[in-house]
Order: sequence, then structure tokens, then C-alpha cells
Amino acid sequence: MSELLDITGRLRKMPVGPETPVSYQLAVGDERIAVNDLLGRRIKLEFEGVIRCIHCDRKTKKSFNQGYCYPCFRKLAACDSCIMSPEKCHFHLGTCREPEWGERNCMVEHVVYLANSSGLKVGITRGSQVPTRWIDQGAVEAIPMLRVSTRYLAGLVEVACKPHVNDRTNWRAMLKGDVPELDLPAERERILSLIADDLEQLREQHGADSLRAVDETPLPLSYPVQVWPAKVASHNLDKTPEVEGRLHGIKGQYLILDTGVINIRKFTGYEVRFRVLD
Repeated sequence: MSELLDITGRLRKMPVGPETPVSYQLAVGDERIAVNDLLGRRIKLEFEGVIRCIHCDRKTKKSFNQGYCYPCFRKLAACDSCIMSPEKCHFHLGTCREPEWGERNCMVEHVVYLANSSGLKVGITRGSQVPTRWIDQGAVEAIPMLRVSTRYLAGLVEVACKPHVNDRTNWRAMLKGDVPELDLPAERERILSLIADDLEQLREQHGADSLRAVDETPLPLSYPVQVWPAKVASHNLDKTPEVEGRLHGIKGQYLILDTGVINIRKFTGYEVRFRVLD
């Protein structure tokens, strides 16, 4: 990409592709910028002071849950507490905020997986979101452990795993690129053996076919990074509306600049001017 860019629009989560390395697009308004091609270039993001809800498009002084206004945050099923804590799903009680949304997004097959992002972690995602979810977390490798019938059931399995394995990513360690090598198939067998009694109880309660252990192979992932930061400092558009630096890499949903990192997903809905300066 030889010409300089100057684009204004609303930020969205970066679309990704599972190439080697992962391919990224920076979504600014209706434009999709092949950001891998900008490695080594000096770029600038300027927040223009307007945030719009990604659901209803109303202006909001503050973004909730990565892109929503407060009314949508309060009413949408996608913003309910059970999204962060799926074991709290209340669809079966008839109290889902949006039952049709729940049918499409929660009452479908989910994958319980192990990933190596800043070390071993357990997570869950819809089957259709593999491997996008792993990429968004900056995993260098991930492996399915179980396929289950609903998000609620995936959450119960995750709870059973938590005494034995972390469920969080240390984002600073992930962005330094210093991730230990792990034998994920061996870790999968270890965790499954530790939660065997829990899984048996869940099968008795929800049906033998509701949880399926899988023998799928790990998926390795690499990222377009030229220089890993020795120290991770983050940019915040709310505090510093102009962010400028030379693009050293992209990992997870972060742009890695020589001046610090910025989590693009955090600022979904922010209207920005994006420029390539050299």
C-alpha cells in the first residue's frame, strides 16, 4: 500500500482471517483497511468526540460493553450478565431478554476449549466462532476439549474447570510475545480427568449426548508482529484523543505501536479519523 490514507468513520472490532500470520482489517466506517500492509508505517488515530451505539446509533457520552449506549446495555440480551457468566443463563426460566436472540446465539453448539495466550486458559465460544474467538484473545495455539449443546452447559463445564486452570488472559504478557510452549493435547487429557465426575453429573442431568469429548488437533496461530514491546503501556482515547506511532504489530484486537498499544475493540462505536502519515 503506497498511497497515504485519510479516513473518517466509526470504529468496529477488527475482522480477522486465520491465515499465517493472521490477517487483520481495520474497520473505520464502511472502509476495511488491510492493516497488515501498514506494518512499519506511522499511523494516527484521532477521536472526534462522538460515540454512537452500535445497535441503535444514538449518541452516547459513554460506551457500555464495548459499543452500546446505556438503554441498549440494559435491554439487550447480548449485554446481559449471563454473557460474561454463562452459567447464570436464565433462558430455561423464560426470562431471557430476547428469546429469539437466545435461540440463535445461546441454544446452539458451543465449544469448551483450552488456549495458550499468556499461559494455559479455559474458555468457551459458539462453534461458529472458532477460530475467531481464539485470535481475538491472542492465543498462539488452541484446542477444542468438549462440544456441548448450549452456552449454559458450556458455562457449567467452565466453572468445573476453574479450580484447575485459569479462565483469564494476562493481556500484557500476551502482548510481550513471551508465551511458554504447552502440550495442549496432554493438558486436555489432564483437565478432562480432573473434571470427570462433574461431566458425568452434567450428562445425567442434561442427557448423554449433551457433552461430547473431541479428539481434535491443536490449531497454531501466528501474528503479524515485527517488534514485541519490552514494556506494555496502553493508549486510551478517552484520556488522550490523539494516538500516533509506528505500527510494530497486531495481536488479539490490539495495535502495537512504538508509543504503546491500543485495544481497538474497547473503542467500538467511537468516531475517529485514521491516517497513515508516512
